This record gives sequence, C-alpha cells and structure tokens, in this order.
Amino acid sequence: MGGEIQAGSGGLAMPATGRIYRRQASGARPLYPHSSNTQMPTIITHAVVPIAMALALGKKRIEPRLLVLGVVASMQPDIDVLAFRLNIAYAHAFGHRGASHSVFFAFLLGGLGAFLAPRLGLARIKAFTFITLSAASHGLLDMLTNGGLGVALWWPWSNERYFLPCPVIEASPLSLRRVFGPAGLNVLRSELIWVWLPALGLAFTARQLGLKAAPQASPTP
Repeated sequence: MGGEIQAGSGGLAMPATGRIYRRQASGARPLYPHSSNTQMPTIITHAVVPIAMALALGKKRIEPRLLVLGVVASMQPDIDVLAFRLNIAYAHAFGHRGASHSVFFAFLLGGLGAFLAPRLGLARIKAFTFITLSAASHGLLDMLTNGGLGVALWWPWSNERYFLPCPVIEASPLSLRRVFGPAGLNVLRSELIWVWLPALGLAFTARQLGLKAAPQASPTP
C-alpha cells in the first residue's frame, strides 16, 4: 500500500495516517503460533458494537429491526469459516479473516441494507451507516485478538493481513467443544473485560450525556 513504511513479514507497517499496525504478508504462518488454533472472538461478542451503538442512540434513532440487521451484519463476516470445509487455504483472499472481514465487504453489506431499507420502513442513509459500521467492527475486533492470521482489512486492494499493535483479546477456539471448555471460559472473561464492559460503559455514558444535552420540553400551560 502506498504511504507505508514497510518491514518484513510479521513486522510493523505504518500507513500514511501514522497509525501503526501489526502486519503479515499473505501466505504467512499465524503471527502468534502459540495461539494457532484460535482465530476470532466468540461470534456473540461481535454483536456488542451494534448493541452499544443502539443503547447510546436510543430506540427513536435505532429501531429494533435496524438493530437486528446490525447484529446480523456484525456476525456475517465469519461466514468465511466455511472456507475450512471447502479446503480453501487460511491465507487465501477468500479464506478465514480474508475478503469478508474487509472494509469493502462492510460497505457491500451497508449497500444491501440501504437497498432493502424502504421495504422495512427504514431510512436508507441511516441503514447504510449503521450496518456498515456494524460489519466493519468485526474485522477491527479480530485485529485485537492474539491468535491466527491477521485481517485482510483493505481487500481487494491488498491481501496483506493486519493486527492492531495491542492484541489484548483472547481468540476463541473454532471448535465448539473447546469453546465450552476451560479455553472458552478464558476467552469469555477476556471479552467481558476488553469488549463488553468498555463498549456498554461508553454506550451508557453517551446515552446519559445525550439525555442531559437534550432540550427539556416546556410544560404545557
């Protein structure tokens, strides 16, 4: 990508914005080999972003049916786990954490939501924005995990895989048996600390600030 200060595979890459990402070349081995069997946050935790946005903005701005669409969009990128069943390589553009985790894919889902919005009684722009943000949040959360390959955030322009520089979230096992075992409990505890509590705390704070800032209705004579 233009404007990057590039290092070797698995090194640091600095985009023109100045933000530093942990970077992997396509086809590389997992960046965190000790966690190579864990690939993502639990799929339920991805729903926290649209839920938090809805709590912050309130039902008048985010209708329940739009919230449902946002939750579905936030989980949709993990449809690419089917790639394992289809023998598509993990590091392939259409492997796990590839194309479906990109910003481009999030915009596609937002565009689909905008197209369907009038049939659901929703405003197109609001549906597009909420669904796009919900879907894009999936890849960003995966970039905070400590397992597997990074996220192809800029596909189709680049197949590079990225992590954020602070991989604090324990990645969830893909095996349901392991999810409900000790490893799964560690993941849930990590997600509670690093995702649910901060997101819901920010949502509650934003909601309270919004209520205080809203003009009070004058009493009727």
